[in-house]
Amino acid sequence: MMSMRIKGLIFDLDGVLVDTVPAHFAAWKRMFEGHGYKFGNAEYRDLVDGRLRYDGARAVMLRHSDSDVRRAADMKNDYYVDMIDRGQFQVFGEAVDFVRQCQAQGLGLAVASSSTNVRAVLEKAGLLDAFQVVIGGDEIAKGKPSPEIFLLAAEGLGLAVQECIIIEDSASGVQAAKAGGFYCVGLVHDDRSGELPGADRTVSSLSELDLCLL
Repeated sequence: MMSMRIKGLIFDLDGVLVDTVPAHFAAWKRMFEGHGYKFGNAEYRDLVDGRLRYDGARAVMLRHSDSDVRRAADMKNDYYVDMIDRGQFQVFGEAVDFVRQCQAQGLGLAVASSSTNVRAVLEKAGLLDAFQVVIGGDEIAKGKPSPEIFLLAAEGLGLAVQECIIIEDSASGVQAAKAGGFYCVGLVHDDRSGELPGADRTVSSLSELDLCLL
């Protein structure tokens, strides 16, 4: 697979470890339609999925000023946090199993997510303790598809790019991983993710990954 032994894995959050996509989609849709924009699966996948909240709002709200877009993005986050607080998300059981296996093997583990709520979601999912490094969208200057967040995660783990695998479910996340020189596994649960072009390997579940082959 790679020329160096894998010592760490860097996970996206939404759609990889937990299924918060329905909550994100509902929050985006409520906000955008309240501002007069149509919003469906194509817009979610192509314009907002995996991106920083403001970048996603800006990509859709072309008729609004920057200040209006920022307020709208914050409104979307309020809708989303309310749903998360009410437990309206699912933890992927196979992801929990895989993370715990990696933890038992002594691999470095990080989460690198565009979400600013990443720690709260991981805590509710019972996974926060598994990760040595957690980076959210409020800790970076440029969101995906910039590789900044993944490079920071690798640095936090004390590992070289070639020693890490990125696990992503969005096109912008795969682009970010490859821009940083990482090996990237694309996770495709269903047609939400599309084909994830550029991923070095695609799987439909983390249960398909064999630690012995990493």
